[in-house]
This record gives sequence, C-alpha cells and structure tokens, in this order.
Amino acid sequence: MAEDQRATDAICAYLQADVAARASGFDPFLDALTSLAEDDEDEARSWGRRAVSPLLDYSSLLELRRFVLPAKAARGSTKALRLAILGGPTTNQLRRLIELFLAGEGIEVEIHEADYGLFRQEILTPGSGLDAFRPEIVFLATSARDVGRVPLIDMDEEAVCRMAAAEVADWVRLWETVHGKWNAAVLQNNFEIMPGGALGHYALRHAAARQNYLERLNRLLVQSAPSYVVFHDLRGLAAEAGARAWFDPRFYLEFKMPCGSECLATYGHSVACLVRAIVGRSKKVVVLDLDNTLWGGEVGDLGPGGIRLGQGSGEGEAFLDFQRYLKELRDRGVLLAVCSKNDEDKAREPFEQRADMILKLSDISCFVANWENKADNLRSIARRLDLKLDSFVFVDDRPAERAVVRRLLPEVAVPDLPADPSGYIQALAMHRYTETVAFTREDLSRAQYYAENARREELASRFSDIRSFLASLGMRMKVEPVNALNIERATQLINKSNQFNLTTRRYTLAQMHEMAAAGDWRTLTFSLRDNLGDNGLIGVVLLRKAEKSLIVDTWVMSCRVLQRGVEQFARNELVELARKEGCDRIVGTYIPTAKNALVKDHFASLGFEPLGAEGEQTSWSLSIHDLVEPLAHYIERDAAHG
Repeated sequence: MAEDQRATDAICAYLQADVAARASGFDPFLDALTSLAEDDEDEARSWGRRAVSPLLDYSSLLELRRFVLPAKAARGSTKALRLAILGGPTTNQLRRLIELFLAGEGIEVEIHEADYGLFRQEILTPGSGLDAFRPEIVFLATSARDVGRVPLIDMDEEAVCRMAAAEVADWVRLWETVHGKWNAAVLQNNFEIMPGGALGHYALRHAAARQNYLERLNRLLVQSAPSYVVFHDLRGLAAEAGARAWFDPRFYLEFKMPCGSECLATYGHSVACLVRAIVGRSKKVVVLDLDNTLWGGEVGDLGPGGIRLGQGSGEGEAFLDFQRYLKELRDRGVLLAVCSKNDEDKAREPFEQRADMILKLSDISCFVANWENKADNLRSIARRLDLKLDSFVFVDDRPAERAVVRRLLPEVAVPDLPADPSGYIQALAMHRYTETVAFTREDLSRAQYYAENARREELASRFSDIRSFLASLGMRMKVEPVNALNIERATQLINKSNQFNLTTRRYTLAQMHEMAAAGDWRTLTFSLRDNLGDNGLIGVVLLRKAEKSLIVDTWVMSCRVLQRGVEQFARNELVELARKEGCDRIVGTYIPTAKNALVKDHFASLGFEPLGAEGEQTSWSLSIHDLVEPLAHYIERDAAHG
C-alpha cells in the first residue's frame, strides 16, 4: 500500500506541474505508472490519460501509449466510435497517435486502417473491409501527392480550370460513395503546398503552376462539399509546423510517411480534435483570471488607469491581442467567465472605465471575483452556468493557481501560459480546445442566451410562486421537423447534450439527413422565445414509426430551459403527432449514463407507464386514447410555424 501511495504521489506531482517541470519528471512518472499498473491497470490507465498532451514529443507519446490503451482494444463495442483511416501516405504512426489523443479525451474508438495508398479501392470496391466495418467517420488522410490530375506548365487557364473541375468531381464521387454506402461523415484533408517550384514567385500568376493549381483545388473542394464533409486544414498545419520540418523528403522517400516524424504529434492531435468536435466534445467555456492575464499588473494596487494595457508598449498590445482573440471565441459561441482573486468592485473597474478594453462586461457570462480558492469558484461557475466542469478551460498566469486546479479539478483543461503575454494566444490555441465543425445562428447568440437566462433567474426571485413567474415570461414555441435550416443546430444539440438526454445516442450530420428524409422516421425540433429574448433551438425529438407505435429514439433538451414547462409542451406535441399518425401508443427508453440521472424519472413524470427493465435500462409506454389529457404549461404554440 505504501508503494502504491508513493507512486500516486509521484504521478500527482507530475500532472499538476507545468511543462517545463514535467520535462525532467517524465521518466519518474513512467516508473510510477509501471509500479501502479502491476497492481491496478485500470487506475494506471486513468492517470496515464491525464498526461496525454500535444506538448509531448513523438517518442514520449508512444511510451505513454502502452499505459493508456489496453493491449487488445475491445472490438464491436457498442460505445466505441467507428473511425476509418484511409491514407495516401502510410498512416500507421498517425493512427496510433490519433487513437492515443482520443483516449486522452475519454473517447473510445475502434479504428479500421486501410493499407498504404489504397483509399480509393477501399471505398469503391464492393466487399472491402469497410463494408464489414461500417464506419461512422471516414478520415481521408491524403496529401497533395494523391492528386490524380496535375497540369503541364504550358497549359492555359481554361484547360487548367477543366482539369481542376474533373479532379474535384472525382473526390466528390468518393464522398458520395462513402455517404451512400455507410452514411458516414467524411473528414477530408485539403492539400498541403510544398514551397519552391520552377516558377518561383511568378507561380502566383500562372494557373498551371503546381502551387497555384493546388490552391484552386482547395477552394473548389470546399465550395463543392456537402454538409457531411468536414475539412482538416492540412495546408495550414504544415505552415504552422514549418515547411522544412513538415516536408523533410527523407521520411516520405524512405518510409512513405506523411510528414517529418516530429510533426506527427501535431498532425494526430489536430485530427483527434476534429473528431472530438464531430462527436460534440469540444470545450464550451473559457474561464479567465484577470491580473496579468487580461492586463498587466494588479488592478487592486494600480487602479484601472495604472494597469498595463493598450497601445504604447509591446506588453500592453499583447494583452489587447489576447483579448481580441478571446472576443472572437465569444462571438462564435464559446462562453467566457471570470475567476479572479480580487475585490469584485476593483475587478470590474477596467471593464467599466477603460475604453481600450476589447472585452466588455457584456461578454462575460459569469463574473466571480473574491478571495476564495479558485477550485471552489470554478465549481460555483459551473453551477451558475449549469454546465459540467469537463467543458471548461481555465486560463491563469500563475503556476500555483494552475497546479491547484489540476490537482483538485482534473476534468478542467488547464493550459500553461508563458511569462511573455505575446505567447498567450498560441499557448491556448495549440490545444484546439474549442474546435468546431459547424457555425450556426445559435452559436452567434449563445453568450446572449446565458446572459438572458441570468435575467430570468433574477426575475424569478421576485415572484412568490413559479406559476406566476412562468406566466409572466410570455413563452412562445416554434415546432418544426428537422430541415435544411435547422439540421446543423439539431445535430449539434444531440451530440453535445449529456444531462437532458434520454438515450445519449449520437448522430452525424449525414445520419440526420437520412433520418429527416426517411419514410419511417418523424423528427421534431423546438425553438423557444419569451419576453426577455430568443432561446433558439432548445429541443430535438427523433421518433421511428413501427406499425401502431411511435418509438422515441432520441429526446434531448438544452438544460438552460429546464423547469419552464418545455417537457410538458413536448409531450403534448408527441401525443398529437401519434394521433395524426394513427398510432395507439408512444414508447420510450431511458438508458442511464454517468451524466443523465437528471432525466431518470422523465417518462414517469409525463404519465408514461413502465414496460419493463433490462438491467438499469428502462422502457416506458403512453397509451393514446381520448382520455389522455394535455399536460399544463404556460407556453403558446407559435401558430406561424409547424
């Protein structure tokens, strides 16, 4: 027992440290994992997953991999995401890294890897390994070497345009085949562009130059892609890593590797983060310290006029750049919160008094400034926002504060920050915490939704009873099927919702398109607005019609509209739909997870009767007859829709 405790202490010391300190502690950390694994492999695996980081080099990641992944991955697991990796270059090393980074995120994955260079054959040949595997995501790990048509240098622009169109058409056919055969999402590399070339800088003006042609293909691919295709910016990744390192010819010529070996970790991490985004696991909240994080100096000592911010110094401009980056995150749907050791009135002064602050108080969804420990304050922020801590990123310039949060709240992502604020953006961006595969109207308005929710809570506190409060809101609900205008948001909600999610089934955009068009499926979306603002699309129900039954496959709802009668309204809509379809019952299932205990009694609360149980999974039925009364609520149906 003492040996295990020493191993655990060594592991904790490593995990709560910053990268500089971790470098010298990696070998002792592996020794401690080895000791722990002798008695408890699962515990060692849990600790090992917390150490997975894009800041580790390729060799260290492979050493860590043996602790993180079991010797034999369970094939055919109903929970595992089925990912196919089809490469032009060899993908073995890349696959191992993608698998490791996904395991570090707690995403169980089963991978089918095609042989080198056979991606077209795997997709187009009947009876290939993909047919048996039935992937949910197909990653085309291709490169510029896989372009089938390359123009001669003397071709004119018209001929180059025809060639590019034919080349793109070939890739579109591959996408359509993947979608038609397996209803899978496609993750597609764009084409990286090697520097140099016979025409030098004149290549920018010559249509047949290879660099110019690849740029054209990249634009046309994006313009031609249907919604089930997600692009991985391989070109940008190569530029970020550095051309000399990425395009080192020895690795391709000798081993057919897609890039230099030390760039593989960056490549694998980038792909894994996109996969994480596809399954709805990107981070939702960036929680910010203030002093020396958003500005230089301590506002409590210097006052808002004395802090270092703005034009006139490199440091002040670096803080402005960082705020501008955070503002862009906020504007595309990432929530910002403040967690600062400060007197609250002092902490707010720069927002209120400094005209050069990029971030305003209206950009902050939750503001906490006091002298309590930051781990407890993060828990408080999570409660106020009604979000789980595993969706949080904590940004603080002080290593001691980062260490405390890493130790006490391991589910929170905590990036290092360098001493120089000019490196803050890169320090945060390199982790790709908030990667996204869609951008919807609800994303633009998310921070506003949370601010309006806070106003609703304040309003509720003024009423003596909940009924009076709900009646005062003037709620109106729009009910629509899944359609071209709402399908991306509906898919996003299904994949991101964990608490109000009866079955936690996940669907890709391609699968949602198929269900929306299928004759035996019925889809409902719910969008709520009230006197204080528009909540946007807050609920999705997917149902399958089977003879005289409507079977609830998926029922998800945004937790920000809990206890406002949405569940009762939706149940009434399902009853009316069942009557319209000539069904005599609605059947639902509750499949428990670690996060959805909130809806354990959902069906019972809506008048459903138990059908039976299989382990913890329960089934429920609501008979449809004339005596089924509508449930009471204070929501009006928007008569202009649905």
